[in-house]
Amino acid sequence: MYKVIIIEDDPMVASINKQYVELTSSFHVEATFKNGILALQYLQNCTVDLIILDYYTPQMNGDEFIDQLHAAGMTPAIIMVTSANDAETVRRLISRGVTDYLVKPFEYDRFKAALERFAKRQEELKTSTSASDLGQAEIDRLFSVPDASSQSAPLTKGLNERTLGLIRLFLSEHPEEVWSSEQISEQVHLSRITVRRYLNYLVETNELVSMIDYQTGGRPSIKYRYSGK
Repeated sequence: MYKVIIIEDDPMVASINKQYVELTSSFHVEATFKNGILALQYLQNCTVDLIILDYYTPQMNGDEFIDQLHAAGMTPAIIMVTSANDAETVRRLISRGVTDYLVKPFEYDRFKAALERFAKRQEELKTSTSASDLGQAEIDRLFSVPDASSQSAPLTKGLNERTLGLIRLFLSEHPEEVWSSEQISEQVHLSRITVRRYLNYLVETNELVSMIDYQTGGRPSIKYRYSGK
């Protein structure tokens, strides 16, 4: 199980990122922080494998956080999840060793690919003994990005084929439209909690694209679009 922390000052975005991380069973979010200062205090006593970092957070930006992190001798992997997309910032952070770089708003498939890339590198390193050198082929594998899985996942325990079929049918009839879970719930006459469980399954199986909508006039929300993969 990979230990993850999230640094994000917007509570709703932090919650969405946490949900995204934990859709992959080998990852667990240990804590979330609204700025890098609080995260560094936590890291003095706790170790993590991966940090999901927003560049723009109060009191300490991404560069300043990485400076402090490395000065303390800590080297967890970092995935940037941020609206900072100017060329200079992206080039600088990539040169500083961030594992991946996601620009808001992003889709779940891209987020999942970033986690898979991290996990692949970790597993490749584990399979090499500490006493051996890595050959070029092994190093090439460490720097490759895995293809997104197109295999269908088995139906999760507790889900019903008939209910899944109902939600899938509704979404397939509106392939170009974007929906919130609340809107889908109203259309199929099921509770929001029930609908969210099935939407999570459809996201995992790549039938549904999930994205964060920042144009709501309030807190960001998760929206869904049918892809039919």
